[in-house]
Amino acid sequence: MSEPITGEPIKNFTTTVPHWQPRVTPVELQNATDEQLDAMKVTVSNTKIGEYTLVLALDPETLQQRTPLFNGIMYGRGGLSRAETELGAVAASVVNQCIYCAAVHANRYNELTKDESLTESIFAGSVDAETEPRINALLEFATKLSQCPPEATRADVERLIENGLSMGEVLDLVLSASLFGWANRLMHVLGDPLPQE
Repeated sequence: MSEPITGEPIKNFTTTVPHWQPRVTPVELQNATDEQLDAMKVTVSNTKIGEYTLVLALDPETLQQRTPLFNGIMYGRGGLSRAETELGAVAASVVNQCIYCAAVHANRYNELTKDESLTESIFAGSVDAETEPRINALLEFATKLSQCPPEATRADVERLIENGLSMGEVLDLVLSASLFGWANRLMHVLGDPLPQE
């Protein structure tokens, strides 16, 4: 296992993906049980597994359910586009103040769209009124849904539909924002976002 990175946790949103430093000792891949390896879907020779997954492997039964759920929501075909699914994750992560998740998914959105201006505006707290109405409706809905308690209403769903989202796309947006309502909280308690070395 590598030496821990030291420093103060990052407090401001960024599109530069930080290092995630766990607060608990992750599973050491070479010492993982068969159940943990199965949950991570790795072999002993695979060293590409991240520390977050190695921490989640401490509870292999939950990890085994989490990975297909995450992949199905974030990478499933049909429904909401990959970029818009990432945007739902960004909106939830901003509400929940999860610096790491916001950075990862803003970075993916930027890569998919080849445009950083929207995520920069989101992080600055000033989404331009000129932003496409569909994107505005999507961001507002995911933000309202991520409040505690949720503030999204039927009118917000109707606004999504008026701006061209199908019910399947609305469901995908609900799933993306909801997944990160859970994932953000897990990231908060298990570790900290630190600057890359």
